[in-house]
Amino acid sequence: ITGGGSGIGLATALALAEVGRAVAIWDRDGTAARRVARRCTDEYGVRAAGLKVDVTKTGTLKAAVKRSLTELGRIGGFVHSAGIGGAVPLTLIDDASWDEVLDVNLRAGATITRELHPALVAGGPGSAIVYVSSIESAVGHAFLPAYCASKAGLLGLTRSACALLGPDGIRVNSVCPGAVETPLLAPLLEIPGARENLITHTPLGRLAQPEDIASVIRFLLSDEAAYISGTSITVDGGMTAVGAV
Repeated sequence: ITGGGSGIGLATALALAEVGRAVAIWDRDGTAARRVARRCTDEYGVRAAGLKVDVTKTGTLKAAVKRSLTELGRIGGFVHSAGIGGAVPLTLIDDASWDEVLDVNLRAGATITRELHPALVAGGPGSAIVYVSSIESAVGHAFLPAYCASKAGLLGLTRSACALLGPDGIRVNSVCPGAVETPLLAPLLEIPGARENLITHTPLGRLAQPEDIASVIRFLLSDEAAYISGTSITVDGGMTAVGAV
C-alpha cells in the first residue's frame, strides 16, 4: 500500500489487517509507515512491514519489493494510494510542480505495477490491483490541472493494465473518492465555509471518512470481486450524481 502512513492508505492497511491480510505499508514518512505496521500487528496479529519509500525514485522500487516479499512471504495485491494535490492553475504551474504531481499520482502507479508483476503472478490467480483515482478524474477544477490529469490518467492505466494482466489472473480496478477527510483535503477544509459547502452539496450529507473508501478497496481486492476488472467505482456520497462538483 503506497501512501499507507496516513489517510486512505492507513485506513486500507487496517481494513486488510482486520480480515487477516498481511500488509506492507510504503510511505515517504518512514516513521508513519512503521507506526501503521505496528498497529496492524498489535491489533490484528498479522505480518506487517512499514517501509520508507519515495515512490518517485524508480531505482529504489526493486529493493522495496524484495524487502516486502521477505517480510510478508508473498504479495497478492497492490494499492496505489500515494497522492499529492498541487493546487496551482494551469496558467501559473511550472514544469517541476507539474512533473511532481504526475510522478507521484500516475507514473508511480505504473512503475510499481511493473516491478510487482512477477510477485503478483507468483501470488496466483486472484491477485489484484487498486489505483486510488478521484472524482476529479471526470470533472474539471481550475486550480488542480495536474491533479485532474493524473487522476484521469489512472483510469486509462486501469484499462490498459486490465487488458495486459488479465490473462495472468490479475484484476485491475480503481476507486474514485469524493471529499474525504484526509490530510490531503485538510488545507481546503480550513477555508471558512468550505466544509459546510461540501456537505451541503453531498446528498448523503457528510464528508467521507477514509474507512468509507478503504472498505471498497478491500472488496475490490477480495474474491468477492473475482469478476470485476478494468473499471472504477465512485465513492462520493452522491456528489457527482447531482452535478455538485
